Amino acid sequence: MSNCELYGAAVVGQSGGPTSAINASLAGVIKACIEDKKHIDVLYGMENGIEGFLNEKLINLSGLFTLENGEADTQKLDLLSTTPASALGSCRKKLPTVDNTEFYENLISLFKKHNIRYFFYIGGNDSMDTVAKLSSYLEKTDYEMRVIGVPKTIDNDLMETDHTPGYGSAAKYIATTLQEVIRDCSVYTTKAVTIVEIMGRDSGWLTCAAAIGRIVTGYEPDYVYLPEIPFNMESFFEDIENAFKKHPNVVIAVSEGANYGNGHYVGEGTQSGAVDVFGHKYLEGTGKALEIAVKEKFGCKVRSIELNLPQRCAAHLASKTDIDESFCCGYTAVTAAANGLTAQMISMKRKASEEYSVEYLPISVYKVANEVKTVPKNFINDRGNQVTDECLEYILPLILGETEVIYEKGLPKQLIIR
Repeated sequence: MSNCELYGAAVVGQSGGPTSAINASLAGVIKACIEDKKHIDVLYGMENGIEGFLNEKLINLSGLFTLENGEADTQKLDLLSTTPASALGSCRKKLPTVDNTEFYENLISLFKKHNIRYFFYIGGNDSMDTVAKLSSYLEKTDYEMRVIGVPKTIDNDLMETDHTPGYGSAAKYIATTLQEVIRDCSVYTTKAVTIVEIMGRDSGWLTCAAAIGRIVTGYEPDYVYLPEIPFNMESFFEDIENAFKKHPNVVIAVSEGANYGNGHYVGEGTQSGAVDVFGHKYLEGTGKALEIAVKEKFGCKVRSIELNLPQRCAAHLASKTDIDESFCCGYTAVTAAANGLTAQMISMKRKASEEYSVEYLPISVYKVANEVKTVPKNFINDRGNQVTDECLEYILPLILGETEVIYEKGLPKQLIIR
């Protein structure tokens, strides 16, 4: 049984791809740690995640965000919450298996050196792998520490949670951008195809958001292609032909992870076979590959647009719902650890009520690490080229609300801490 009165320092890190909301989760962790003087004497931030911690690159966050009266500086925290990307820096370091005693003993010695008793890690699938491995090794030691994962990923592909912090803001940006693209494309009578490539390697949650306009404005991309459905070039050409019968300007949304169902991606390109430290293939040019194919087939005007980084860093268009929930996930992580929990991730459960709301629940991180939640079949139409209204009704509450962005000489003000 863990001792709930465990006292010492806490450390927090951010890992994996940044989002518009990841700093809101960090702000939640900071505020809760400053308030919990019973369990935590100081909160450190790891520069560049666990990689930075191994090099003892630590920032005293308590010092940066505590007022003279001992309370949290809410003005700074609010500004941090609306600042995009990972304020502490990030990494994609894969920890070795727990049988690597030398590595983990070195890591434990660093925790002891700084009296770290609480470890919070904000990230996605690969980050939860770090939380799971560290938790697993700590079970074999007599050093008591609480390890909690705080979910984050625009991909919305973490298991055991209704959705993930970061997704709502990215979905809002994508939905808004597609509405603008559709308006722009509609002004001409010349036949043209516009292909918008959206992030999403193994799951198409982000690309689903491209169609939200259907239930809001009545306008949507002609087709939406997800990684969950094997891509077929001939069916793709048939879809375009059918769209041309209705109007001259065809707009298509496609996931970067569009694949042929045989292990090969549409956009593998020249980097085919190259992988990152977690074994993920590098993808490039899904939209460009389809642009070339459409040009050869139809001979019409074709353009491809890769939304790229703005999907995850457009904080000026963040969802207030997303920012608020991200903050709560970070805050709840600290209270869960203070109550004696470890080896957990904070999940969100949608309440069964007419008005949208969620509750925050700790779940075993072992159920989350290295798993991927894909878009369910009932969210995709029978032909596999569009999403259903049920899918859009699921996403819509997550993009609601606008954050109060503070501008300075015409540009959004941001808080830089490293």
